[in-house]
Amino acid sequence: MTTAQTMNTGTGTDIHWRSINAIRFLSADAVQKAKSGHPGAPMGMAPAAYVLWDRFLKHNPHNPQWPDRDRFVLSAGHASMLLYSLLHLTGYDLSLDEIKNFRQWGSKTPGHPEVGLTSGVEATTGPLGQGFANGVGMAIAERLQADTYNRAGYEVVSHHTYAIVSDGDLMEGVASEAASLAGTLQLGKIVYLYDDNKISIDGPTGLAFRENVPDRFRAYGWHVAGPVDGNDLTAIEAAVSAGRDETTRPSLIIVRTTIGYGAPKKAGTSGAHGAPLGEDEIAGARAQLGWQHGPFEVPQDVLEHTRKAVGRGGKSESGWKAKFEAYRAAHVDLANAFERDVHGDMPDGWEQALDALVPTFTGPVATRAASGKALTAIAGKVPALIGGSADLAESNNTTVAGRGNFSPEHPAGRTLNFGVREHAMAAVCNGMALHGGFVPYGGTFLIFSDYMRAAMRVGALSHLHTVWVLTHDSIGLGEDGPTHQPVSQLMGLRLIPNMTVLRPADAEETVEAWRIAMKRKHGPVALVLTRQAVPPLKSIGGQGDARTGVERGAYVVRDSGGKPDVILLGTGSEVQLALGAALALETEGVKARVVSVPSWELFDAQPAEYKESVLPRSVRARVAVEAGTPIGWERYTGLDGEIVGMARFGASAPGGVAMAKLGFTIENVTAAAKRVLQRPW
Repeated sequence: MTTAQTMNTGTGTDIHWRSINAIRFLSADAVQKAKSGHPGAPMGMAPAAYVLWDRFLKHNPHNPQWPDRDRFVLSAGHASMLLYSLLHLTGYDLSLDEIKNFRQWGSKTPGHPEVGLTSGVEATTGPLGQGFANGVGMAIAERLQADTYNRAGYEVVSHHTYAIVSDGDLMEGVASEAASLAGTLQLGKIVYLYDDNKISIDGPTGLAFRENVPDRFRAYGWHVAGPVDGNDLTAIEAAVSAGRDETTRPSLIIVRTTIGYGAPKKAGTSGAHGAPLGEDEIAGARAQLGWQHGPFEVPQDVLEHTRKAVGRGGKSESGWKAKFEAYRAAHVDLANAFERDVHGDMPDGWEQALDALVPTFTGPVATRAASGKALTAIAGKVPALIGGSADLAESNNTTVAGRGNFSPEHPAGRTLNFGVREHAMAAVCNGMALHGGFVPYGGTFLIFSDYMRAAMRVGALSHLHTVWVLTHDSIGLGEDGPTHQPVSQLMGLRLIPNMTVLRPADAEETVEAWRIAMKRKHGPVALVLTRQAVPPLKSIGGQGDARTGVERGAYVVRDSGGKPDVILLGTGSEVQLALGAALALETEGVKARVVSVPSWELFDAQPAEYKESVLPRSVRARVAVEAGTPIGWERYTGLDGEIVGMARFGASAPGGVAMAKLGFTIENVTAAAKRVLQRPW
């Protein structure tokens, strides 16, 4: 057999091919032992992944959080064993026992990669397309960070974002949105390897996917290489090198592979995609590829070769540290700021900027407008707060004056224009948060959070510090009508674990909501804001302390004195209705308590004593009012209480008219309170 034939079949004694086959069979054996998983992609893509990790990827297995490392995202998260095999072989904190424990309870090798759980995993992937878009966010973060901190002679930020993407990734709309944005922004430090194996779970990709991928990506403004043979290490290396050298276009390298490579009967078929190959097929693959080692057996020479990554990584990081210390000597303030941002710390003075803002709100104002002022106040003190909107900046109040728009021509701009790409906006912001050094925010109408939901969910699963500015929060937005009026979206966000949802009732609560959003580092925060102006609560009978109240999720805004006869709960613009109803009830001798509940999550996390002080169990007469679905409020009203909510879609009309016609009036809330008071408690 010739050398070329050896390289193109993956057989022989060459240390590179032995390392590649170690990746293949660790993957196949782990899936077989787990009795579930995806062996095909790791077996087909192992050569390309090996070339990338062995010859290009700048990383240190002994310090996975080194700031100037390259980022690697396995967007095809179902091929997780490919990544776990690479991590184990190159010396990350991932033992062979963890590989054997693939997909089992408590392991560090879950079915799809999870950031924060497994050393070296840069992004939680599996829902296809998300990792593709995360990588775009990482590349944006790299460029922003480089523009902020690099100085002549001191390039302390310079790294690439690599990913392996699949046919399924490229079918997903979020990948198309993100690819278009990446091409527009000329993100030259993106290099993606496309595993073009032409097989999906249902069969050949041609059943549903026949487009010309190279032409599509060229139209997006990408550099496209290939197709290259997935077993031709020289061609793969040349293509990656060319992509890395490209400076003005992101790169897509089309790697033509055979799914389940080496399996006698299942290679190249959907049978190799999402199920164990079976003992006979794995034995046949061992014979065909000349792999004479048992399950989970890694030859010592292979381990010694692949673990050279530790030495290379340590040397790279040491060189960077020396460069950074020279940078610190020349630019001490910048060096300190860089380290602060990377660690996720906040500079001094940002809270004082919010404190100074509160007294300026003296009349009715939309909470979206108050949010814009709070955002501007914080951004003036926290340069790492970076974001924009999905083509709704004026409506969302997400533009900070004087920052400029980020673009290839203006990398110093700090306002991101995502275009009408809500899903990509959310996934890109997730990528920026994963990269580190920034607090990303994204804005759109609450109704369009439906487009963002998949990415918001993954961000919550990943405990990412992102802020979602969601305006036009109810039927109160008015004339745009039911297509734009959210009914179920607010409650839907509350259902996502790790997501903190805040719907402030006035400008002061909005300021406090932003304070919480900046401090809450281990999970996303959604700010749900009005289009219409709302009065300061204190101007219409409110008496509570918003600073501590919002922080605790719910607080007493007004009490008639003594034990209340009825408790009226509300959020957002409807708190004013609860206050109006309380005042009306007081004239009739009814003692009413009004409770603003800007955040269920924060309130539910409070000690039992505090919750009892706000909602005493002895007061069973309760009414909740919120211009959204009533489902869920029973947790606070009890089954015998009343909920003034939306059990239908809205209607096109001026906001005040829509609210009144659909029952959101002081009179209706007052009547509901009287009904619960008449019940035989």
